[in-house]
Amino acid sequence: MSETPTDRLAALGLFLPKAAAPVATYVAVARTGSLLVVSGQLPLSGGTLKATGKLGEDVTPELGRECAELCFLNVVAQLQAELGDLGRVKRIVRLGGFIACVPDFTQHATVMNGASDLAVAIFGDAGRHARSTIGVPSLPLDAPVEVEALVEIA
Repeated sequence: MSETPTDRLAALGLFLPKAAAPVATYVAVARTGSLLVVSGQLPLSGGTLKATGKLGEDVTPELGRECAELCFLNVVAQLQAELGDLGRVKRIVRLGGFIACVPDFTQHATVMNGASDLAVAIFGDAGRHARSTIGVPSLPLDAPVEVEALVEIA
């Protein structure tokens, strides 16, 4: 019997947070055919941001990486809420990462690896994905990181 994403989450000692409700005029997950687009998720835990501020100023790359992990965990929570069964995920096709940072910050990839590594840890080879990571001047609620996803489902 093969290990499921839910089994892997348990083995990692991770618990899915409650999927965050949209705070404006958008949906958390949009479905078209066998693709799901998960709106950008912030590093929220229990309704509170893990950190605020900018990478290279208030937030270290290590804390930024932890924020990216938490963002991806929130992506997974949205998938669970939409699908009811994470076993329906065929592939994490793409992750988009937004890093709030000072202009001379250059460790975007290191930060976003938190989300990418967790995607593979939870979904195995199906978690290997294409990715873009972009530095931005600010994010909602002064979050340091935001992660969105494109996911293929069965």
